[in-house]
Amino acid sequence: MSHAAIRNILVKGAGSGIGRAVARQFHQAGHRLALLDYDRPSLEKLQSELEGASPIRLYETDISDAAQVETACQDLLHHWATIDVVVANAGVNGQWAPLDELEVDQWRRTLAINLNGTFYTIKFALPGLKKRGGAVVVTSSINGVRVFSSGGATAYSASKAGQVGMAKMLALELAPHKIRVNVVCPGAIDTEIDQSTERTDLDRARQPVEYPAGVVPLNEGNPGSAEQVAEVICYLCSDQASLVTGSVVFVDGAESLLQG
Repeated sequence: MSHAAIRNILVKGAGSGIGRAVARQFHQAGHRLALLDYDRPSLEKLQSELEGASPIRLYETDISDAAQVETACQDLLHHWATIDVVVANAGVNGQWAPLDELEVDQWRRTLAINLNGTFYTIKFALPGLKKRGGAVVVTSSINGVRVFSSGGATAYSASKAGQVGMAKMLALELAPHKIRVNVVCPGAIDTEIDQSTERTDLDRARQPVEYPAGVVPLNEGNPGSAEQVAEVICYLCSDQASLVTGSVVFVDGAESLLQG
């Protein structure tokens, strides 16, 4: 995707965190935005903060509901005809707990939002992507891919590992349509996602591991920013990454190499 050419961008989970940062960066580059989130006030707040002539379409959508996602994508295609970029970003941490305390409803909800929601978004945006090719970026996590020491994160890690497997499968399947599919795996990032975490008796689920003294040296132990992740996502959607597909990019300052 060229930064000069105006493109149609669909961002899932745009109301906060990484999704909001991605929307800001694409808007600053002059692209058209369609923003999906369950929290309409957050979408409206972001819309009011963004300035410029590029149109912004808002969709209050529960991404775990296939019908709602399909309706949003169909409406978008009615107005735009094509979709050039899909950023499948929305997710929750869900319940982190020992397996015997992990509630079945929490397991289902976490996979419904993180994994099913990613599938629905790509599936229903696909007719628009096929029109002239494009790029899909899925936001996964170091958890479930490199890091397995976060005791109790069974549902979350399963959903994130599933996203990576899905993206790699689709990267090959969609390549003949000139659609690239990549994954970013953030580490500790300063976002609101921790607010969606329900922690239950985690001491029972974690092994008593002791890491060496010190912190991740690249960022001195501080969390990364949503903007840093957004920069990588925007790169993966650009023409500069025209031969990059099926890749998993870790955006964690080597956190997962130290603590994995």
